[in-house]
Amino acid sequence: MKHTDLKEIFAKPAFGEDVTVCGWVRTSRDSKNVAFLELNDGTSLKHMQIVLDKAEGKEFPAEALKLGTSLKVSGQLVEGRNGVPEINAKEITVLGNCPAEYPLQKKRHTLEFLRTMPHLRGRTNTFNAVLRVRSVLAEAIHQYFQDRNYVYVNTPLITGSDCEGAGEMFQVTTIGYSDQYKNAEEYYADDFFGQRAGLSVSGQLEGEMAAMAMGKIYTFGPSFRAENSNTPKHLAEFWHMEPEIAFAELPDIIEIAEDMLKHVIGTVLEKCPQEMAFFDQHFENGLIDRLKELISHEFGTVTYTEAIRLLKESGEEFVYPVEWGVDLQTEHERYISEKVFKKAVFVTDYPKEIKSFYMKQNADGKTVAAVDLLVPGVGEIIGGSEREADYDKLVAAMKERGMNLDQYSDYLDLRRFGSVPHGGFGLGFERLVMYVTGVSNIRDVILFPRTVGNIR
Repeated sequence: MKHTDLKEIFAKPAFGEDVTVCGWVRTSRDSKNVAFLELNDGTSLKHMQIVLDKAEGKEFPAEALKLGTSLKVSGQLVEGRNGVPEINAKEITVLGNCPAEYPLQKKRHTLEFLRTMPHLRGRTNTFNAVLRVRSVLAEAIHQYFQDRNYVYVNTPLITGSDCEGAGEMFQVTTIGYSDQYKNAEEYYADDFFGQRAGLSVSGQLEGEMAAMAMGKIYTFGPSFRAENSNTPKHLAEFWHMEPEIAFAELPDIIEIAEDMLKHVIGTVLEKCPQEMAFFDQHFENGLIDRLKELISHEFGTVTYTEAIRLLKESGEEFVYPVEWGVDLQTEHERYISEKVFKKAVFVTDYPKEIKSFYMKQNADGKTVAAVDLLVPGVGEIIGGSEREADYDKLVAAMKERGMNLDQYSDYLDLRRFGSVPHGGFGLGFERLVMYVTGVSNIRDVILFPRTVGNIR
């Protein structure tokens, strides 16, 4: 079906020429001699006004004015008020009728209401803008790493090991419920893979294996956490971007994370001005200025130990008490970034007990070479580390956690066969979209959110 995207018409309007567009009716109004409707095809935040001049004796389908109806419109592109393009319709074809019970009416709907209809909410301005920004952010991530000689790899979604060692994995099985087995060992032996399998919580371990061959790689795909967290920041299925870099130490990882984040935020500010203005107006006043401020400064750096001291001496009454050895909560992270540094800040060298088994152990015997990036307004947005490259130290850390070394034999081999200093980080993509758009609930920055009790 030959037609022109609305985005192209708005970008370079050829007034006086005939054009054909397609889309869905967003608004309409009718009078005796003329009718107006606004069409949107998903390529632009702006709607195209279609003018139906009845005085010329043209007949237009009555269904064309109903909200949600899909149309093909041919006509002359003319200059409307304030130079905005509009189309004087010559021919209208109804592609799909829409009945009166169409749930997206002219009034502004709440995000909670729109979550009840994920299949339709993409037609609203909010989700239309969210999904376009999300697309540009993804492209910017790929561009950043591709331009710097990283290899994009696809790590498996089905795995036999738990990357985080926390046990929050969805089980993958072809058997399902059964009382035919005496124990779990027999059950898994008879299952598809002959052992327990689950959906991956992270592609990091396999990513490290690729980095040990390719030098610099990144993964970008879905991860799954069977975490019973019904909060505005958690999903059971989310998108995860994880670079792994060989011949790199913690300062290198910090430098790459800062540079990457500045690049992708700068890209979306450049390529999505209308969408960002929309979010600035309707979701977070001052959003654009906040993002520009973020990328205009060098990020700060502070050790975990120093951050704990600053928090304890702050005089603030936190909901969660602060002591060395506790994991930082969002309120702590935001205080450090918003009140102390007043900018993005990397927190490094966490206690080994609260971090993952694979992180490089520091010489003090108490901390690991971990790093979290805290940003004003959100808290943690990136987590990473230098990985433990020493075989004996890695085995000791795994044994301390009671992990089954047989399940990680391939991973341990990396430390036996030409081990090198290396590291990486993980970025929860939906949390990045939240930060860039000012949308406060993670369920509203993904097409179909998967949360506890919800798989629609």
